[in-house]
Amino acid sequence: MDNFVFGDMGDALGTLTPPNSHAVTPIPEAEDIVSVSATFHPAAGLGLLPPDVILLSQDGVRFYVNSTVLLLASENAFRAMLPVFLPVGNELPVLHIPESSPVLNVILHAIYNIPCAHYSPSFSTLVNVVESMPTYGINPKLTILPPTHLFTLLLAQAPFFPLQLYALAARHDVFDLAVPTSSHLLSFPLWRLSDEMSERMGAIYLKRLFFLHIGRAEAFKRIIGPPPDHHSPSTPCNFDSQNELGRAWAQAIARLVWDARPDMSTHSIEIALRPLAEDLTCDLCRDALGVRIGTLISQWSAVKRTI
Repeated sequence: MDNFVFGDMGDALGTLTPPNSHAVTPIPEAEDIVSVSATFHPAAGLGLLPPDVILLSQDGVRFYVNSTVLLLASENAFRAMLPVFLPVGNELPVLHIPESSPVLNVILHAIYNIPCAHYSPSFSTLVNVVESMPTYGINPKLTILPPTHLFTLLLAQAPFFPLQLYALAARHDVFDLAVPTSSHLLSFPLWRLSDEMSERMGAIYLKRLFFLHIGRAEAFKRIIGPPPDHHSPSTPCNFDSQNELGRAWAQAIARLVWDARPDMSTHSIEIALRPLAEDLTCDLCRDALGVRIGTLISQWSAVKRTI
């Protein structure tokens, strides 16, 4: 091929135009242009094994990879397309893959366990990657693990798409991804869950999410109840005076419990309870209130925030 374009298509390609012996470089004809992955190209030198097969994406991008690497990562011989027989000559066999180049690009990065964050794949692309993995015999549960680049890439989406990411992890039983993602769902009202999303999560992960919300609500009611400790009665502050603080505490926590949510912040607790000190004239009562609020905040911070 006279003209070769190591082209820029989507998030998987770069550009390279080889030198031409003529003084004026002719404009290549459309049929002379070949799009090749910027990472998986013939001279990439990924791993110890050279490329021996070309994967051609749905949108016409070529990925030069090694079939042995694919076979080791796949449970179904990469959709029963491998192994392939090498043809006579220098041309490598070409396998047509019904995935777009951005999706295939991330799948191959996951197989080779090399970073692809610099391509900035969209969340929808990452969802399609995980959904497509089983088709090629790649188990998401065994592939998306905390040390891997794909795990890190997916987890970075948790603050922006917590429900969708949790459902994706649940659907494929990727527990290590579902756990940290669940902490981003503490503010999500579970009554808004659609039937479709609930079915996508499945009974086990849906139950875990409900138990997380219920468990934190129960824990909050349990730890917030006890009032500040009494001190020895004195002339300026007897038991009746201290009981006033207890009643004020009870009213304040009643409002807190009424408005309590699984994502209740420690700052909200302080805002609700610190003003109680304004009406106290006894330093010992004020100290007891401060200690009680500090204990409450510490206990609430220790309550589990994930499934």
